[in-house]
Amino acid sequence: MRAIWANKLRSSLTTLGNVVAVGSIIAVVSLIQGVNAEVSGAIVSEFGSDSFVVDREGLLMTEADIEAARNNPRISLDDADAIRRFSTSLGAIMAEATRSGEVRYRDRLLERVNIRGVTRDYIDFPLFTADRGRLISPTEVDSNRGVAVLGFDTANRLFDTLDPVDRTIKIQGVNFRVVGASEPTPSTLGQSQDEYVVIPMGRFRKLFGSRPSLTLMARPQSPEQLDHAINEATVALRIERRLRPREDNDFGVFTSGTVLGLYEQATAGIFAVLVGIVGLSLVVGGIVIMNIMLMVVSERTREIGLRKALGARRRDLLWQILAESIILSVLGGAIGTGLGFSVAIGLSSMTPVPAAVHPWSVLLGITMTAAVGLFFGLYPAARAASLDPISALGRS
Repeated sequence: MRAIWANKLRSSLTTLGNVVAVGSIIAVVSLIQGVNAEVSGAIVSEFGSDSFVVDREGLLMTEADIEAARNNPRISLDDADAIRRFSTSLGAIMAEATRSGEVRYRDRLLERVNIRGVTRDYIDFPLFTADRGRLISPTEVDSNRGVAVLGFDTANRLFDTLDPVDRTIKIQGVNFRVVGASEPTPSTLGQSQDEYVVIPMGRFRKLFGSRPSLTLMARPQSPEQLDHAINEATVALRIERRLRPREDNDFGVFTSGTVLGLYEQATAGIFAVLVGIVGLSLVVGGIVIMNIMLMVVSERTREIGLRKALGARRRDLLWQILAESIILSVLGGAIGTGLGFSVAIGLSSMTPVPAAVHPWSVLLGITMTAAVGLFFGLYPAARAASLDPISALGRS
């Protein structure tokens, strides 16, 4: 430690490589973990942890999948009825259609708002909540009443501080009475999830056509029956569509777990590549440490020779040089860890990209730098330990 403190400039420059390398790794890891957590939360919020989705295409992974899904028939209300009739484990199933449309209140116009048409079972899903007022009742859905529930941001943009409940808005030029406004939900990568209006499916079909492309969301009576409910829904749709045993499904069925698995599979490779590229700078930092320690051994040849002449063992000299190498490396890692966290939190505060700081990241940074110091300090330490004391003392 005295030797490191006596050569402050050299020690600072020696640790600089590790500071940059570890800071970059920690910043990248924190940002990626933050994005993963936010996207995972958004996926679970969108699809539900105990629900499954039936749509026209499913999850398309290849060009062949895309080509095959082009001829799939649209999901219809008849498909929902077939699943409801056949399934014994189904708790609720709703159909939803979405289109972009105009929403107006007096002189305020919102363009390209997400208009969501739903069927009566939508209230059984946690995706829809009411912070003010209430949700649309099943009776109002069945009778196609002109009522609507606004997303949190839509309500704020239309009404500011006014209470939106029982006020009349125009959707695509048609009057609707607002019965409620939803609770706010977290944005995803800076994108609002609350720019929508929920209306009964019958009203939606009058606004946008009688054959919209639907998405079905279903949930079993209990989470343990999820796989069984998916199998029953698949069989019901194949029977409804008269598919032969050897024919592939002309619809898609997936859960939030399926989407999360694909997302994690895609990001795992990106994560490994980014960390690998940044990790190369650790090697450069280790080489710098090795060169500096070789210079230290040359400068302190007489000291090493004197220690050996006084009885110092080979392992004593080996540990002396290794300790200095590891301390320099870990010191750079500690500074780099703090720098990486500061960069990640700073970027998160200035941009929509979230950051997540995990304790294991600190352990990762310190462990990596200690390993670098140990590995690249071995050769200089071995060279110091192998010096002949007589030759070393004879050098000027």
